[in-house]
Amino acid sequence: MAKILDGKRLAEEIREEIRGRVQAFYERTGKRPGLAAVLVGDNPASQIYVRNKRRACEQVGIVSWLHQLPAEVSEADLVALMRQLNEDPVVSGILVQLPLPKHLREDRILEAVSPLKDIDGFGPENLGLLVAGRPRFVPCTPLGVQVLLRRYGMPIAGQHVVILGRSTIVGKPLALLLLEKGRDGDATVTVCHSRTQQLSEITRSADILVAAIGQPRFVRAEMVKPGAVVVDVGINRLPNGTIVGDVDHESVAEIASAITPVPGGVGPMTVAMLLHNTLRAAELQHGWVTPAASDRPG
Repeated sequence: MAKILDGKRLAEEIREEIRGRVQAFYERTGKRPGLAAVLVGDNPASQIYVRNKRRACEQVGIVSWLHQLPAEVSEADLVALMRQLNEDPVVSGILVQLPLPKHLREDRILEAVSPLKDIDGFGPENLGLLVAGRPRFVPCTPLGVQVLLRRYGMPIAGQHVVILGRSTIVGKPLALLLLEKGRDGDATVTVCHSRTQQLSEITRSADILVAAIGQPRFVRAEMVKPGAVVVDVGINRLPNGTIVGDVDHESVAEIASAITPVPGGVGPMTVAMLLHNTLRAAELQHGWVTPAASDRPG
């Protein structure tokens, strides 16, 4: 059976490390990092995600505020809120919970967030820095995957990584991270998507297989090379309420060398990286670290 890459346990360790760094920041500046969460509408899943993120902030000493807006809010009013938060010195980072209602253009809202407070790393400037190999804020889920692999001792350099999914939230930034020269990079990366032909042949060539396509139990044992490391980013709720990933965990765990569980794998790491990015934003705004330093925990 595969080794379980327990993201929940590791995220707890990282939170303790961040708690110590937050306290050191407070002792030096007399201030605490602050996260402003922006939630538009009343989507139950989004409400849960935001509540969990704010609770995590409180546990490590980061102050958080919730700006909850009606679903019918205008784009102009939402952009005005972004500008207000950009100018507020007590706000270190801004989190815009996605998805937004269809009448709002996500790209315009994300571009309105100051690059120095874009802790999700979704804005064009921070994505561009990642492409250039000089990341300021790395999107939280890809960063969580990279840190999980590193701290469990999974080799990355020289490995063939296959990523199922090409979103700017997971697939593309993760590919860029693992392609980087040096620390935790130097992989050969293949990105697959809905138009990829001979998909199973490609996935069976992977030393590390990352599933991030939003289809429950899509990856089956016959798609995985024996001994591969399998990272399941997906979170899907079945009609009976069961939460499963994009990987058929039971069958794949029989042949993989290591695998992440769902829940309890990548999800907790994503939240831990949000805390890391919020603290890093506060440090950058106080001149503590250079943009290219301390960009990843541990």
